[in-house]
Parts: sequence; C-alpha cells; structure tokens
Amino acid sequence: GSQTIMTLKEVKVNFIVDTAKELFFKDSIFNVTIKDIADKAGVGEMTVYRYFKKKQNIVLAVALKLQQEITSYFDLTRGNTGFEKLSIFYNSFLTIFKVSIKHYQFIRDFDSYMLEFKDDANLGNYEASLDNFKHVFFDAYDLGLGDGTVKKLDHSVMFYYSSTHSLLELCKKLSSVGLLRQDEMLEKHQEIQTLIDVFLTYLKNS
Repeated sequence: GSQTIMTLKEVKVNFIVDTAKELFFKDSIFNVTIKDIADKAGVGEMTVYRYFKKKQNIVLAVALKLQQEITSYFDLTRGNTGFEKLSIFYNSFLTIFKVSIKHYQFIRDFDSYMLEFKDDANLGNYEASLDNFKHVFFDAYDLGLGDGTVKKLDHSVMFYYSSTHSLLELCKKLSSVGLLRQDEMLEKHQEIQTLIDVFLTYLKNS
C-alpha cells in the first residue's frame, strides 16, 4: 500500500534533485529557475512545487546529495596509521577538485545564495551532515595519537575547523575559472597541495 507510493515519490524527488544538480553544475544556482528544472525534468512546475515549496529547498537538497556523494572520497580505511588516514582526509579535498571542480563552484554559489535564508530551519540538516567529516577527522587523529604518528595539538578542534575552512575556501576560490590551460590547472593543483602539505607537516609526529 502506502509503502509503494512513498517509493514512487522518492523516485520523483530524486529525479528532480538530479536534474537540478545537472543544471546548477552547467550554469549556476542564481540563473536556474524552477521552470528550467521542471522543463528539463519533463514535469510541470506544479509537480516541482508539490515536493519543494521554494527554490532554496531544491538547492539545499542538491547540497545534501553532494555531501553524500563526496563521502566516498573520505574513505580512510585505506590508511593504516592515524597519520596515513589524515593524509587521505586532507588529500581528498584535492582529489575532488581534480575530478569534480564543479562541486566547489556549486558550494561557492551555495554559500552566497543561502545567506538570504540563513534562518531556514532546513540548514540544520546540512550543517549536521558537515559534522560527519569532523568525526572522520577525529577518529583518525585519535588513532594517530595512539600509534604515535600524530602529535598532540593544544587546540585540536580549532585546528580542524581552521584547516578545513581554509582548504575549502581555497578550493572554492580556485574553482571560479573559465576554460583553463593545462599548466594553469596544474598550478591550481599545486597551490592546494601546498596548503595540504603545510597541515600534514604540522600534524606529523617527527
């Protein structure tokens, strides 16, 4: 009974979110309208509004979906020591930049777009999903303290926030580009790598 209807709704919602993501990646959050999303998805505007009352709800749904998609890059099981896991953690920022620069362009637009709606209750879900990355970091950090590969930080939470924020800001800033030559792209990769190396050098227990 109702179980099937729920699944059908989920399928429709997912399809609308995927379509929106595709359009946001091609253009930008600011330029894409509900009508654009409905047309591309082959549904009426009212169908979109049935599932998402406002445009910012779709934008948020796309942001949450992207969070889930990038989680796989932060798979630290490949590392053995705490330090190796932290290396994978930080280098994931660069990997995502290499394989999906559009991801950072979206986050850049998302941050400025959502400023208008910062009191939106739904933003809580998004912020909670960001905290998953914090758990990933601290599991690796604690392991590193235990196995002696990572040095003890006086302000580990502050280090986590300042390092991830600055890395994210750099990736966002460098993502706003037109068509780049190969060497320009390589320079951007090296700039991000340099910042990552600074953090890892600081964390390493030598």
